[in-house]
Amino acid sequence: MVQDFRKLAVWRRSHELTLFTYRNTVDFPDFERFCLTQQMRKAVISVESNIAEGSSRGSDSDFRRFLFMSLGSLAELETQALIAKDLGYLPPRGFQELLNLIVATRGAAWPLVKTLGASIDRATR
Repeated sequence: MVQDFRKLAVWRRSHELTLFTYRNTVDFPDFERFCLTQQMRKAVISVESNIAEGSSRGSDSDFRRFLFMSLGSLAELETQALIAKDLGYLPPRGFQELLNLIVATRGAAWPLVKTLGASIDRATR
């Protein structure tokens, strides 16, 4: 098991995504502070937090389960970003950059999910 989650490429990508999301939701309308802004921030924090927590668990199956939760939070964030774009809160360029970071984070997570799955399969044979 990986002890230092900060060394994982997927965690580093998710941390970059978190910082970008925070910086780009600052200018959302004040009336969204406790709705869309908060939801996007909760989702993105969940992505990197689940990666960190899962990597600290004692088994590949636990880590894989937490990665799936992170992937779910990425889908949630992508949906919320679409809403923010369609409402005009995120400019097209900001939306595209956010989407690129979401895709990059997802792309870093899937190979790890597959590797952990193969490890679990070998252990159960």
